[in-house]
Amino acid sequence: MLLVNGPNLGILGRREPEVYGTETLADIEKAVAEEVAERGWDVVSVQRDSEGELVSEINRRPETVGAIVNPGALMIAGWSLRDSLAAYPRPWVEVHISNVWARERFRHDSVIAPLAHGVVVGLGPFGYRLAAQALMHLVD
Repeated sequence: MLLVNGPNLGILGRREPEVYGTETLADIEKAVAEEVAERGWDVVSVQRDSEGELVSEINRRPETVGAIVNPGALMIAGWSLRDSLAAYPRPWVEVHISNVWARERFRHDSVIAPLAHGVVVGLGPFGYRLAAQALMHLVD
């Protein structure tokens, strides 16, 4: 299973804890791995601050069973990320830690959400666990 995190998500735990909480990306990766362990899935976790590097990582892994994608700010205008996800042959779920619709207006639209099999928004780091559960359901 592919776990993709975009720009600035590598600094979770110290980045605006009032918005994103105090869990680190390592904590989230561990939680997702625990969630999908019952399926015997390995988690390949990728976090990049560069859109091009994220695109390359996704394009290298079409054989993964599915993906959880937190594009961060790339949801707004990450067109090459969108194209990469459009070509990804497995189900994937978009996740956001904060409720993007309760925040600044520029965060209200995602160019990739229309392609996702589902979107989990605003439930904090726990949203990744829910996305993992949804992905297991989608891959049934």
